Amino acid sequence: MLDPHLFRNDIDFVKAQLERRNFDFNAEAYQALERQRKEIQVKTQQLQSERNSRSKKIGQAKAKGEDIQPLLAQIDDLGSQLKVAETELGKIQEQMSVILEGIPNILDEVVPAGKSEDDNVELSQWGTLPEFSFEPKDHVDLGESLLGMNFELGVKIASARFVVLQGKLAKLQRAIIQLMLDTHTEEHGYSETYVPFLANAASLRGTGQLPKFEEDLFKASDDPDLYLIPTAEVPVTNIVRDTIVDADELPLKFTCHSPCFRSEAGAYGRDVRGMIRQHQFEKVELVQIVKPEESETAHEQLTADAEVILQKLKLPYRKVLLCAGDTGFSSSKTYDLEVWLPAQGAYREISSCSNFKDFQARRLQARWRNPETGKPELLHTVNGSGLAAGRTLIAVMENYQDEQGRIHVPEALLPYMSGLEIID
Repeated sequence: MLDPHLFRNDIDFVKAQLERRNFDFNAEAYQALERQRKEIQVKTQQLQSERNSRSKKIGQAKAKGEDIQPLLAQIDDLGSQLKVAETELGKIQEQMSVILEGIPNILDEVVPAGKSEDDNVELSQWGTLPEFSFEPKDHVDLGESLLGMNFELGVKIASARFVVLQGKLAKLQRAIIQLMLDTHTEEHGYSETYVPFLANAASLRGTGQLPKFEEDLFKASDDPDLYLIPTAEVPVTNIVRDTIVDADELPLKFTCHSPCFRSEAGAYGRDVRGMIRQHQFEKVELVQIVKPEESETAHEQLTADAEVILQKLKLPYRKVLLCAGDTGFSSSKTYDLEVWLPAQGAYREISSCSNFKDFQARRLQARWRNPETGKPELLHTVNGSGLAAGRTLIAVMENYQDEQGRIHVPEALLPYMSGLEIID
């Protein structure tokens, strides 16, 4: 959530920044609500002051032996007026809160203009694209021929966009996840974290999934409101909700392996073949909770940490800076890492690393105590995938295939594969 003071003191700046996102913000309507809020708040304060003043006079009147009934009647009338004013003020504040919750983060000044992924800016490439003497198969054909990837069973057990992995491919995905966790904990200094796979509405509101993106979630319960997590970002970041962190505890660095559940409500017809876009998938998440002045550096470092996994697996990839129109709702700046998929002849997203600055922290009331002022201040949050396990599995299968449809296990995964070097 953006700072409400920005809307009161510099609404033209807010409007201009939101226009970069092609976000339609009705500044005039918001300002009208703000004027009403001020008027009613002043009225409320005046009524409170008047009622307090009349209440003090009761004691004085009693001491003089005067009739206090007129004063009591006035106080009752003021109380009724105050109740009406407070109710009206509450309704206006609720309207303003709903508007604020639906407004995206302000973009970092380096984010390029653009409306879609076509306008994202490539920053770098790593690795050499593989060359094949045969037509490379996609992961679906490879997986089905190896009897380890079954989409029909996914449909039978659940519905479309679910998959059953078996045997050596299931082991390969587990090895990929273990490599990620070991790298991030032993080399990058993250603390491994295990979290609930269900989150309440307050948690999802804190990280920005609610209320705007409820249709993308799977709701599991109405009483209490519980949702399957769309990413471990939600429960992990909520560790610091309603918390004041000591300065000497920062930065907080968490890594978490979890399943992720997404309805993909806005992705109808996209990537219907295979594991690219599933309702359930595995991911290793990276989250950093930092001081405001450190979030830019943390964002660069977290992205580099995710890149290490791709480099260890020797998977060609590129790093892109998302444009204004493609940057997520809560993010101020996002890098995508896109891995090369030979069968598609294209780079596809495998990690999205974002700096949210204080946008999530304000919703979460996640703060730290600044020793220089002694006062609580909002933290900054940074996160990204390190990496999406299913898409990493796809990339390994397609990049390490041979003409017989076998998968050669990358060297970095051999310690986790019990001596298995080739999947056939």
